[in-house]
Amino acid sequence: MAQAHKINDGSGRKPRLDIQQSWWAMNGVGNGEREWTVEEKFEKIAEAGFTGILSGIPAPEEQDRWHRLLEEYNLSFGTHAFPYRREDLTPVLRDAKQFGAQYVNAQVMDSFVIGDEAIRLLQSLTEEAAVHGVPFMVETHRARVTQDLHRTADYVNAIPGLRLTIDFSHYVVAGEMTHSGIIEKAEPLLDTLLRRTSALHGRVSNGEQVQVDIGPNGEHGMVEHYLRWWSKGIAYWLQEAQPGDVLPFVSELGPPGYAITSDGYSCGRAEISDRWQQALVFKRLAEEAWRTAAGEA
Repeated sequence: MAQAHKINDGSGRKPRLDIQQSWWAMNGVGNGEREWTVEEKFEKIAEAGFTGILSGIPAPEEQDRWHRLLEEYNLSFGTHAFPYRREDLTPVLRDAKQFGAQYVNAQVMDSFVIGDEAIRLLQSLTEEAAVHGVPFMVETHRARVTQDLHRTADYVNAIPGLRLTIDFSHYVVAGEMTHSGIIEKAEPLLDTLLRRTSALHGRVSNGEQVQVDIGPNGEHGMVEHYLRWWSKGIAYWLQEAQPGDVLPFVSELGPPGYAITSDGYSCGRAEISDRWQQALVFKRLAEEAWRTAAGEA
């Protein structure tokens, strides 16, 4: 079976990190008076030094606009899927290939699919992606087949071709990993997953909230753990990487209700954090993790 997880730009250059910004994370982001336009968001993303975007496939009437902007700012493009069955993934793979997406990241539905049934589903999705020749990763995410750390480690052990998008914020909050003793117990299972790294999502949980403000320089006490995990995942990926291979790191700071608000779940105007400035912090942390993994620090 083809390697359904490999992202290769065909350049023959050294393996590289592709730091992408989540388009979902741009919801509500602007200058304080209004939300930026699509064109302004592209401009800001490129000016900040991001090299790509993760988004759903644009609507047909928007695709020419997106292609023009992606080319103008020299940005890569990854997309996502939310399949319940193999046949749910097929049209996404087809559309992704037609649009020119770099990869498909899947949140596989849902958390009530467990055991052998989940293994068969994940195996079938991996096989379908290989048939279409589209790089494909499954995200570690709550309320999905990958609901918790223990079962996801079982799936990885059962499916040699399963590759992951690492977002440990979900497991830190689901497992209330609030102190070093719990994290220490989790490390062997986390390491099992990190060995299958094909992409990473940048978000920090403190064990009680899934997304917290980490300060202008990443001062939050949990940051050291995430940096360690990201660096290990990158290092494992580099051990297998070939010339031209690309590793996406997506800054993915969601709007409310991921973002904490001062007056309730639904009020996007009351966020206590500047998500755009935080996205820039995560970009710098991704670069730090890459340098550490590559031995350049």
